[in-house]
Amino acid sequence: MSAGRSADGREVQIPLQQVAPSLTTPLSVAPPIIPPSHRFLPLHGGFRDHFVLTPEAKYCCETCRLVLCQARQTECGHRFCQSCINDILSHPNPVCPADMEPLFKDKIFRDVCCHREIMALKVYCRSEANGCQEQMSLLSVCLSLVPCPLGKCKERMMRKEIPDHLSWKCKHRESSCEFCMTKMPLTDLQKHKETVCPAFPVSCPNHCSFSSLPRSELSSHQNDCPKAQVSCQFHRYGCTFKGLNQDMRQHESTLAAEHLRMMANRNSSLENKVEDIKGELLERYKVLPALSSRLSELENQSDELREKNRQMEQKLATMQKLMSSHSEKLLEVELELRSLRVLRDEVENLRGTLENVRTRLNTLEQGGRSGTGSTTHTLASLENQLKRHDEMLSVHEIRLADMDLRFQVLETASYNGTLIWKIRDYKRRKQEAVGAKTLSLYSQPFYTGYFGYKMCARVYLNGDGMGKGTHLSLFFVVMRGEYDALLPWPFKQKVTLMLMDQGPSRKHLGDAFKPDPNSSSFRRPAAEMNIASGCPLFVSQTVLETGSYIKDDTIFIKVTVDTSDLPDP
Repeated sequence: MSAGRSADGREVQIPLQQVAPSLTTPLSVAPPIIPPSHRFLPLHGGFRDHFVLTPEAKYCCETCRLVLCQARQTECGHRFCQSCINDILSHPNPVCPADMEPLFKDKIFRDVCCHREIMALKVYCRSEANGCQEQMSLLSVCLSLVPCPLGKCKERMMRKEIPDHLSWKCKHRESSCEFCMTKMPLTDLQKHKETVCPAFPVSCPNHCSFSSLPRSELSSHQNDCPKAQVSCQFHRYGCTFKGLNQDMRQHESTLAAEHLRMMANRNSSLENKVEDIKGELLERYKVLPALSSRLSELENQSDELREKNRQMEQKLATMQKLMSSHSEKLLEVELELRSLRVLRDEVENLRGTLENVRTRLNTLEQGGRSGTGSTTHTLASLENQLKRHDEMLSVHEIRLADMDLRFQVLETASYNGTLIWKIRDYKRRKQEAVGAKTLSLYSQPFYTGYFGYKMCARVYLNGDGMGKGTHLSLFFVVMRGEYDALLPWPFKQKVTLMLMDQGPSRKHLGDAFKPDPNSSSFRRPAAEMNIASGCPLFVSQTVLETGSYIKDDTIFIKVTVDTSDLPDP
C-alpha cells in the first residue's frame, strides 16, 4: 500500500501495484513485507487523516508539518516523523531545521509518550467520502483489519474484503463434493474423495471389464466380478478348488458327482456322531435319578443346618444378654469397690484416731486413779463427747464419700452430647481382656444437656461376640438419669462412634447408626443402665495396632450424639 492525497487533503490508501513505477521498489529488490498493524501507516511523512479536532503544534513534525507518524525526538527537544528524520540523517553533517543544531543518530530516541497521545486522537473514518460519519481513534484506524470469521483461517483483512475471501480465497471455506454433494471445508475435500466418498469412481481391483464404478458398489461387485478369486461353495465338505468366478460354473458342472460323494460322506459321519450323542444322553439319563435323590438329601441337610444355625443364633443372643447383665453387675461391683477403697482409707484414719483416743484415755485413767472424784467426772464427760464426735465423724465421712463420687463424675462429664474417652495402659488392659480378667471397660457418663439423657460407652478391647479375638468392639449405653421423666422415649438420636487417629493424617475410623425404637436398649431405663448396643466388628485389631491410633500406650474414643432436634425439657 502507498499513501496519497485526495482533493480534501486526507490520506488515501493506494495499492502498490497502482503506484507509478518511480514510487515502487526497483525490480531487482524484493518489496518489503509490511506487518498487518502497519499497513495503514503513511510510507513517508506524517498522518494525513481528517482529525475531529485540529491537532496541537507539539504533535506536528518540524519537517513535513503533518501529525507525527512514529514520533522521534532529538537532543535539542524537537520532534520528527521517523521517515523525515531518516531523510535528514541521510545527508552529510545533518542539522536540525528548527534551530540548526547538529544531529547525531545515537542521540535521537523514540518518543513513546507522544506516540501514545497521537494514537488516541479522534479522526473521521477514511471512507468519509463514501458517506461514513463514524469517528474513531487513530489507533483503531491502524488496527482496522479483522480476522476471517471461519476461525480456523489465520488471514486478516478489511471488512469489505470478507465476502470475496469467503467466496474464493479462504482455504477453509465450505465446499461441496461434486460426486456425493456432501458439504465440508475445502481443506478436507481431497481426503474425502480419496478415502470415504461413496460416489467417487474407483476401478475394480481385479481389473475386469468394469473400468469405473462408485465406491459404495465395490463390495457387491466383488461377489459378481468374473475375475475375482473365489473358493468352491462345497469347501465345507472337502473341496479344495480355488479359481476365478468365471471358471466356477464349469468346475461345479464337471465335479458334481464328486461333490455329491463328499456330501454323502459328511452326512454319514454326522449320523455316526448323532448316534454317539444319543448313547451318551441315555447314560446320563440313567444317572439322573441318583443325582436327584442326592440333591434331595443335600436340601434336607441344608434345612437341618439352617435350623441349627437359627438355634445357635438364638443361643448367641441369649448369651449376649447374659453377658450384658453380667457386665452391668460388674459395673456395679466396680462402683462399689471404688466406694470401699475410700471407706478403707477412712477406716484406717479412724483406727489411727481411735488409737490416739485410747492412749489419751489410758493416760486419763491412770491420772484418775491417782486423782480426785472430779477427775472421774471429767473422764465420763470426755467419753460422752468422744462418742458424739465419733457419730458425727461417721456421718461426715459418708457425706464426703458421696460428694467425692459426685465430684469425680461431674469433673469428667460433658453436657453437649460428645464424649472423648481416654483409655490409658492399653497393652495391660488388652491382656486382661484376653485373659478374661476384665472383658470390658465403661466410660464416664456424659449427657446431651444439663437436663438431658445420661449415657456412657462400653468397649471390649479383645472383641465381643462375632469380633472376639479379632476386633475391638464398641457399644453405646443409655443410663438411668435424674431427668428421664421429662425426656421423650424411646431414645431416637443418631449416634456416631469413632476411634481417633493420633497421627498427622487424622484418618479417624467411625460408624454411625439410628436407634431402633423397638429395641429394649433405647427404652427408658428401669435399672441403672440398658443393654449396650453398637458394633461388635468396630475395628480390626490389626488395623488398630499397626496404624497411628495408639500412642504412648493410649487410645482415644469419641462418641457423638446428635442433639440438633432435641426439644427442651
